[in-house]
Amino acid sequence: MTLQTQLPPDAYTTEHITRQMIVILDFGSQYSELIARRIRETQVYSEVLSYRTTVEQLQQLNPKGIILSGGPSSVYDDNAPHCDPKIWDLGIPVLGVCYGMQLMVEQLGGSVERALRGEYGKASLYIDDPTDLLTNVDDGTTMWMSHGDSVKALPDGFELLAHTDNTPCAAIAHHERKLYGVQFHPEVVHSIGGLALIRNFVYHVCCCEPTWTTEAFVEDAIREIRARIGEKRVLLALSGGVDSSTLAFLLHQAIGDQLTCMFIDQGFMRKYEPERLVKLFHEQFHIPVVHVQARDRFLAVIEGISDPEEKRKRIGHEFIQVFEEESKRLGPFDYLAQGTLYPDVIESADTNVDPKTGERVAVKIKSHHNVGGLPKDLRFKLVEPLRKLFKDEVRKVGLSIGLPEEIVKRHPFPGPGLAIRILGEVTAEKLSILRDADFIVRQEINQRGLYNDFWQAFAVLLPIRSVGVMGDQRTYAYPIVLRCVSSEDGMTADWSRAPYDLLEAISTRIVNEVKGVNRVVYDITSKPPGTIEWE
Repeated sequence: MTLQTQLPPDAYTTEHITRQMIVILDFGSQYSELIARRIRETQVYSEVLSYRTTVEQLQQLNPKGIILSGGPSSVYDDNAPHCDPKIWDLGIPVLGVCYGMQLMVEQLGGSVERALRGEYGKASLYIDDPTDLLTNVDDGTTMWMSHGDSVKALPDGFELLAHTDNTPCAAIAHHERKLYGVQFHPEVVHSIGGLALIRNFVYHVCCCEPTWTTEAFVEDAIREIRARIGEKRVLLALSGGVDSSTLAFLLHQAIGDQLTCMFIDQGFMRKYEPERLVKLFHEQFHIPVVHVQARDRFLAVIEGISDPEEKRKRIGHEFIQVFEEESKRLGPFDYLAQGTLYPDVIESADTNVDPKTGERVAVKIKSHHNVGGLPKDLRFKLVEPLRKLFKDEVRKVGLSIGLPEEIVKRHPFPGPGLAIRILGEVTAEKLSILRDADFIVRQEINQRGLYNDFWQAFAVLLPIRSVGVMGDQRTYAYPIVLRCVSSEDGMTADWSRAPYDLLEAISTRIVNEVKGVNRVVYDITSKPPGTIEWE
C-alpha cells in the first residue's frame, strides 16, 4: 500500500460526514483498509490517512476518534514510522492496533521489546477488565494475532485489559485519557469478538452516532454535484459495470441532460452485453448513451499480438484515441466523471491538482480500462462522487437509486474484456468461440440460482489444440478453461467447489454447442499463487 503524504484534495467532504468521522492513521498495514470498512459497517464514516498526518490537519477534520493501524516495523527500529506525538494531547480517543499499540506505549514512556515467542494466528483472549473497550466481548473469545514484539512495561496510568497465553499485554487502556491498545487485529474475520470491540470504541468510547447511511450519502452527493457543476456539461465513459452505471444514475438524478454517457464498444465484451447495455439505459432508465462502434479498430491494433501487457497497452491507447475523438465531436465538456472508489484513493498518492484552481484534473482515464493516460492538452476537471465509497457501498448506493440487481451484482469484468481471456493472439474466430462458451457458463449458473455464490465465474480460451473424438471422427480443437472463484474483495481468492452437476452441464453444452471446442477443464488454483484472470 502506498501511503498518502498529505490530506487528499476532496470536493466531497461534507459537514455531515466531518461531524461523525473516525480517522485511521496507516503505518503500512495490509489491514488498514479493512479497519475502515469495519468502522463503516457500524454506519460511521472513516478515512485512512498517512501516519505523517499532522495534529493541525487532524484538528481541521475534527474526528471523533483515531485508530493507529498495524505495520511491518518494530517501534525500536531506527527508521520506524512515528506519528505526531502531540496526538496524545488532543483529547480525542485513540485506539492503537498491534504496531499502533506498541507505538502508543513507546511514545508515552513504556517499553517494547522482541518477544521470546511470536504469536501468529488464532489465540484465546482472556479478559481482565470487561469495561469500556471490552464490554460484551466474551472471555476466551478468539482473536487474530500477528506480532513478534510485545509490550514489556506499560506507561504511567495504563491498565491491563486482557491477555493471551503468550502475550501478557494483549489489550491495555488509560481510561481517563481514553487511550486504548490491542495487540491483536479485531478487524479481521478470524477475530470472533472483533466487531463487538470496534463497536464499543466507535459508540461507547467515541460517542459516534450511526449517520453514515446510503440515504444520507445519496442526498449529500446530489446536493454537492449540483452545487459544483452548476450549468456545466459532464462526460462519463460508461462501461456497464456497477461503478460507472451507479455513477451514471447518480449524476443523471443530479444534473439530468447536462450528462453525456459515452459507451465505446471495443468488441471485447460478452455476448449480447453491448446491445443490452445501450437498450437498458435508453429504454428503461431513460439515460441517453452515445454508442461508439469501434470493434474493427480495436481488433486491428492487437492483430498478431500475444504478450498480455502489450495487448493491454494497445487496447488502452486505442481507447484513449477514440475517447479523444468522440469527446471533441460531442463537446465541449467541462467535467469528466470517473468511477474512482476509495481503495483507489488510499492506494495512490498520484493526485493531480491544477495550481490555479486547486481542482483535480484528469491525466488518466480509469473508468473503463484502468490503463493509459489522457493527452495533457485534453484537460477536464474531475468529478468523482464515489471516491469515498468501497465497492460494497457502491452496490448499496446503486440499489438505493434504482439500479437493477443484474448490474449491481454483476461479477467483476476486466476493462480489456475477453481480449485477456483469450491467451495469446486475439482473432475474430476466437472471440466468437469464447463468447459462446462464456454465455453457456453464465446461463447454466443463472438457471441454478448460483450466480451470487461466485465472486467470478467465466471461461478462458487457450492458444493450443488437443485431440478429441466426436461422432467416430477425430477432432483437433481448442480447450476451454472454466474459472470459478470465491472471494470477499478480489485481493485473495479460492477456487470454488462448484457442484458436479453444474460442471457436467457446462462441459456437455460447450462441447456440443460451441464449434471449435472439444475439451473443458476446471481451474483449481487459488490466488495466490495464481491470479483470478489468466492474463
